[in-house]
Amino acid sequence: MRVREVDQLRVSDLKRNPVWEYWAGGNDTKVRPVTEMPVSSLSGRIVGTEVLLANGTRVWALIGNVDVANPRLTRHTITLSIERDGRWFHLARYHDFDFDCRGPEALARFLSFDVDAVFPISYDLRRYVKADPAAVVGEISKHPSERLSRAEIVAMAVPEGG
Repeated sequence: MRVREVDQLRVSDLKRNPVWEYWAGGNDTKVRPVTEMPVSSLSGRIVGTEVLLANGTRVWALIGNVDVANPRLTRHTITLSIERDGRWFHLARYHDFDFDCRGPEALARFLSFDVDAVFPISYDLRRYVKADPAAVVGEISKHPSERLSRAEIVAMAVPEGG
């Protein structure tokens, strides 16, 4: 078992093992590889894969918070980290407190592209998980088509009676 700090993952690690799960024996920054593929759930897991930028450039990314049963929730909570020269940039979403310093414009600067050359970012996780394509294929837009309050996102994430 190769337990790693998530920020220490390299593209070579992702090529060997694209799916990693958060390790219960540590804090929320440690991950270990999932070897049985494809998986049926991405709960508590991240996927390392190439994503497609709007300008046609492919870059390596870590994608998390994918709910295979709730594509709408995924659109609002999906996490994306992009690798460049051995460093990771963690994209903040519209509802994140640090959106102003880690949002779409900051990611574009990190990649040395115009923001419209970066967004939308397309991803396809069908190789890694057995799920409805609507839940695992999508785009991350510069501006979401729907904005929800934090309370609405939490309500959507917590099942009724839970």
